[in-house]
Amino acid sequence: MAKAMILAAGQGTRVRPLTKDIPKPMIPILGKPVMEYLIEHLARYGVTKIMINVAFMHRKIEEYFGDGHRWGVEIGYSYEGAYEHGDMLPKPKGSAGGMKYIQDNSGFFDETTLVLCGDAIIDLDIGAALAEHKNKNALASVVALDVPREEVKNYGIVVPDKEGRVLSFQEKPKPEEAKSTLASTGIYIFEPEVIDLIPSNTVYDIGSELFPLLAQKELPFFAQKRFFNWIDIGRVTDYWAVLQRVLRGEVADMEMPGTQVRPGVWVGLNTKIDWDKVRIEGPVYIGSSVRIEPGATIVGPSWIGHGCHIRNATVARSVIFEYTRIGDGMLFNEMIVSPRYCVDRNGHTTYVGDDRCPLRWGDARG
Repeated sequence: MAKAMILAAGQGTRVRPLTKDIPKPMIPILGKPVMEYLIEHLARYGVTKIMINVAFMHRKIEEYFGDGHRWGVEIGYSYEGAYEHGDMLPKPKGSAGGMKYIQDNSGFFDETTLVLCGDAIIDLDIGAALAEHKNKNALASVVALDVPREEVKNYGIVVPDKEGRVLSFQEKPKPEEAKSTLASTGIYIFEPEVIDLIPSNTVYDIGSELFPLLAQKELPFFAQKRFFNWIDIGRVTDYWAVLQRVLRGEVADMEMPGTQVRPGVWVGLNTKIDWDKVRIEGPVYIGSSVRIEPGATIVGPSWIGHGCHIRNATVARSVIFEYTRIGDGMLFNEMIVSPRYCVDRNGHTTYVGDDRCPLRWGDARG
């Protein structure tokens, strides 16, 4: 079976403010970091040797996942940065440059390796993808999905021939200029020879630099068109939509935590809720140590993080992060709410203290 590398060194600027305090792979889905689902999925297919490149807020990733034994895998980390004036400063090397850095250090990529972005949830049949890669004698494979033409501007677009051999690669083309609607999912399969093509000590990208090089050299580089769930958290709006899908039960292998106390309503431990004096319509998850006061209304799909306190307020189709206080009369509809900010479903952010944000410092922290 193959090895794996998870790309986790990016700063996650497109999903701010979610990444102000945590790295992008640690964004929670049902209370678990998004990257945890990837590691669980790899383990299911017997992929147990996993390297993760890290940079921004790297300790939060390393301290959570450790050596990987909880998931039955072995995890190593490659920090991309430098010591300057006594501080460790993150300096990502690019998705391909990070692989070369690992290879120059240890020769980790000595067999077929699956490379994945750390910010997406997938249910890809890894066994079938590896088998197709081997059957075609490919040096490199990219797993791709068809997207609507108007969305090609958000993705790297793969242009293959009839046999699936990649002829060219377009990075986020305009819809009218796209030569294909096959989007790269950030899932790649590489043989060790591919790593040899990456220059050392250089910031180098897979999509914009390595892939065009493979196509130019006419090496056996193939696109795999597969049908599977690929849930990418590229933007804040994606995150809200993903959680709505998850709470509705539309995503496989994502079981609701807690205890189901009534149809579509799950709760954690140590909650205080007067069920006769609140209105709760599922699907809703209420985390541990949550307090919901009489008169409150919760309409699903909604996720209430642990330690929250909701008074006589309304929360509808929203995500409430841990330890958020919501005061009397407040209304949150289709929002992501934390103790410090509110984000609507379109990605517009307001911070506590701003007149447009329903929260106030007292409500958030008190």
